[in-house]
Amino acid sequence: MATSPSDLSSASDQEFTHPTADHCSFLVRAVRPHDLYSMTEVLARSFHAREGVTGLLYPLLRMGIYEDLRNRLNSKAPHQIFLVAVPYLPIASAQRLAHANLPGTPLAGTVEISQRSFSFWEQQRTRHLYLSNLAVPAEYRRQGVARQLLATCDRIAAEWGIPDLYLHVLENNYPARQLYFKAGYRLHRVDASIGSWLLGQPRQLFLHKRVPLNECAGCQGSDCV
Repeated sequence: MATSPSDLSSASDQEFTHPTADHCSFLVRAVRPHDLYSMTEVLARSFHAREGVTGLLYPLLRMGIYEDLRNRLNSKAPHQIFLVAVPYLPIASAQRLAHANLPGTPLAGTVEISQRSFSFWEQQRTRHLYLSNLAVPAEYRRQGVARQLLATCDRIAAEWGIPDLYLHVLENNYPARQLYFKAGYRLHRVDASIGSWLLGQPRQLFLHKRVPLNECAGCQGSDCV
């Protein structure tokens, strides 16, 4: 990519699914400022219950997510990008591409890529790419959105020249584990916590995938439908 991944204003003009790929049901692009509220809703509904005690705190949790996203979107951190998937309409390619970029367009999913080091002794040059906040609203699940977002992350990693991708998943989240396994991720280590030791809470599985730098994973075949 010609633009800097840390420059939100230029990154927001990027589409990562080829606009003439008519077999794709969704467009993956960098987040735009007008997506912030919708992105907050997708993340809040995916990771926080709206019933019981948590439901009472839901407005505060949603506000916290909004402020965190707003600050990080403006942080201009190197090798960080927020992606969203938006639905294509069954109309002419130019029209549906324009519609996918309009304010108020519903988001079918989101994911964040950032560069991190995973130990105190690692140097800046050994940082890796970490995927987080992968979320798909209930009405868009089982339509290939998550697979398309993950494939786009592969493509970005290859274009950035950083082949190692990592993410965490709870050991009892079997649908997510199956998704990541099919996408090429493998177990790197098991991260236990005090909660898992004392309270029996599920452990986090730390997964790894190495992307060939001579290949760009794009929107292909069954990953798009």
